[in-house]
Amino acid sequence: MQTLKLVAVSAGLGSPSSTRLLTDRLLQAARYRLAEQEYAVDVQVVELRDLAVDIANNFVTGFPSGRLQEAIDAVTGADGVIAVTPVFTASYSGLFKSFFDLIDPAALAGTPVLIGATGGTARHSLVLDHALRPLFAYLRALVVPTAVYAASEDWGTGGDEASPTGWGEGLPTRITRAGNEFADTVAGRPSRRLEDDEVVPFEKQLADLRLD
Repeated sequence: MQTLKLVAVSAGLGSPSSTRLLTDRLLQAARYRLAEQEYAVDVQVVELRDLAVDIANNFVTGFPSGRLQEAIDAVTGADGVIAVTPVFTASYSGLFKSFFDLIDPAALAGTPVLIGATGGTARHSLVLDHALRPLFAYLRALVVPTAVYAASEDWGTGGDEASPTGWGEGLPTRITRAGNEFADTVAGRPSRRLEDDEVVPFEKQLADLRLD
């Protein structure tokens, strides 16, 4: 049985937090889908609140602590990444951004990523498309189509299809869809990313296309 490694990054500041709760629900949905496809799943959650001082020190010294390096290695070595942040001032949190600023721009190339966010009101849901997608597009990650935003009122929807705000689907339905898309994307990739020696140079591609 093939084992896939999923790493979730939660930028919630409280303990417990709605951000961690959404992270766990998304992980659960993805694991269930992968189990249906007979994959074993290795799961790791990176709590950024526990690394806040290490992240700040890294910007000052230029060197990551041991546990910060372990977190970075876990994310860049994952078969799939779930990234969830609270919303501050209509964007991702500074802690969330600071952590991903430490990721090499090429390290997540081709890696499936599921994005999520939490906030006090549904009005901030556009943060998914206006902030998070551009961030991971810059990192050349493969962001799945469905992203999940959870406002405070969403947590009381249970299994209802209707959102309490009167538009869209309820939170459980969105979590399930996003988890399924993410799991299918992770399972459908032959490997996490191509090795350097497997990349065919552009010049060789052109040469192979030339007619005699």
